[in-house]
Amino acid sequence: MAHQGQTQGAAIYLVLGLLLGGGAAAQAAELALTGVAEDSELYATLRGGSLLAEQTDQDEDAEPATPQELVAAAQADYGRLLALLYDNGYFGPTLKITLDGIDASAIPPVQPPRRIDRAVITVDPGPKFRFGLTRIAPVAPETELPDGFATGETASLGVLKETVSTGISGWRAVGHAKAELAEQDLTAKHRERLIDADLRLAPGPKLRFGALTVTGNEDVRTQRLLEIAGLPEGEVFSPEELDLATERLRRTGAFDAVALIEADRIGPNNTLPITAQITEAPKRRLGFGAELSSLEGLTLSTFWLHRNLLGGAERLRLSAEIEGIGGNSGGEDYTLSARFERPATFNEDTNFYALATLEQLDEVNYFSRQLDLEAGIERIANENRTYSAGLGLRVAETEDAFGTNNYTLLTLPLGAEFDYRDKELDATEGYYIDASIMPFVAVSGSASGLRTYFDARYYRTFGTERPVTLAFRGQLGSVAGPDLSEAPADYLFYSGGGGSVRGQPYQSLGVDLASGDTVGGRSFAGVSAEARVKLTEKIGVVGFADAGYIGSEEFYDGSGTWHSGAGLGLRYATGIGPIRLDVAVPTSGPEVDEDFQVYIGIGQAF
Repeated sequence: MAHQGQTQGAAIYLVLGLLLGGGAAAQAAELALTGVAEDSELYATLRGGSLLAEQTDQDEDAEPATPQELVAAAQADYGRLLALLYDNGYFGPTLKITLDGIDASAIPPVQPPRRIDRAVITVDPGPKFRFGLTRIAPVAPETELPDGFATGETASLGVLKETVSTGISGWRAVGHAKAELAEQDLTAKHRERLIDADLRLAPGPKLRFGALTVTGNEDVRTQRLLEIAGLPEGEVFSPEELDLATERLRRTGAFDAVALIEADRIGPNNTLPITAQITEAPKRRLGFGAELSSLEGLTLSTFWLHRNLLGGAERLRLSAEIEGIGGNSGGEDYTLSARFERPATFNEDTNFYALATLEQLDEVNYFSRQLDLEAGIERIANENRTYSAGLGLRVAETEDAFGTNNYTLLTLPLGAEFDYRDKELDATEGYYIDASIMPFVAVSGSASGLRTYFDARYYRTFGTERPVTLAFRGQLGSVAGPDLSEAPADYLFYSGGGGSVRGQPYQSLGVDLASGDTVGGRSFAGVSAEARVKLTEKIGVVGFADAGYIGSEEFYDGSGTWHSGAGLGLRYATGIGPIRLDVAVPTSGPEVDEDFQVYIGIGQAF
């Protein structure tokens, strides 16, 4: 019958064959799969799981598989295809694989034929078995077993494994960390073509978390590691808490590897000791960056990072950036910043931060120099929701159409981020919301007020052959309190460019004064829509339309000005995100000097 356990040996022989030569120029081979109807689901399953099919169904431009590769793939296919047959309810199959008429199992991989023209996989699946009696007990409350584990369904080994795993996970979720499969009784009724499955679980005792032991740390203090992990010693065991503790340690960035391992034996008083095995990352890192944009010109940046400044996984990042070298978005912008972060400051999910930023902005319609000092906390509610609150001081000098203004503000930045996207740089499903509210109190040079900003995005994908993703974005901004002439110039809003309305020049829409000058608005609204069509694994096209609004009023009332743009884009998928090329034209709004805009970047536009 079948030749199981061939995979490992075939891989070893393949390596030996490659090292010893084995003779042979690569030849394109044909593959035939017989014994199963080509229009059947089983045929598609077997062909899709075959390494031989993968080797012989390559594109014309790809290098054909060598004889060594074909022999190794054929010998590995015995185990792979048998597993697929068992998983689809066929427990008495016969399987034969030949290469130019020779049984693949009889060909030494170190001495393959000089060439292989035809491979044949012959399958006799035999009768298909279904489940008769199905029982698993005891099962923890609220455990949802797989639908396939039921009388009359295909007797799949995969379903059996999933059922056992689900049953064990159900008990672990309520504290029975050592739940296991105690007994299984599988009975084949060949005449009825049924498999009776009777599974018995042993939940074991309900356990509580024991002490957390840390190994592998060299520079990060053990006590700080315990505080960051936040494993609730003494509470009922929970896999979710174990995963949370692992994630808390990983997100510090201080470790290359983190693993929380449950003890093999139960401790005193039904406790379960846990060991954290970690590998620390290099403490220091130096980086450089460069980015070229047709609009903003050349951007140069550098940073220095310390991942464990005080021995408690604290991070200090010093960075510098020059933006707008040779660009068309104003003059050159300079930024120097320092940011300190301390994880698990008030509890395991609340981090402390302090930052200082010195910045000069030479924008199209204003110029500013400012120093920002800020300290606050970041609360990580879960992997999708983050909240922040801070207290800041801003000292700035700005120059716009209203003249030069020196001001000092006390700020209270508050923020919330909800990120339920499947991928950050190339989302296809889910939504994202970023909301910030910042009350500010004028010490001098301005009036007190409130700045708000809201950004919401939604993604939905249809189809599988050439999937189409519809993406929508809405933005709202407001500065309430000071009059337009008294408001901080760098707090006001503009529209136009890659972050708001593509096709319109950068910051081209503001509030036009009687003098003919332009300043920012106190209210902003933006809407964007994209249709992203994936043509191949790597290439996609995008159609998009954007619109933006700027008003002099505190909140949107329609008395301001709208403009819009639309265009087409090309996407090329890479490992870090798609390379984006967008070409857009203005479609409405005040007249501008430029007929189109080009945008290039990494990741989708939003």
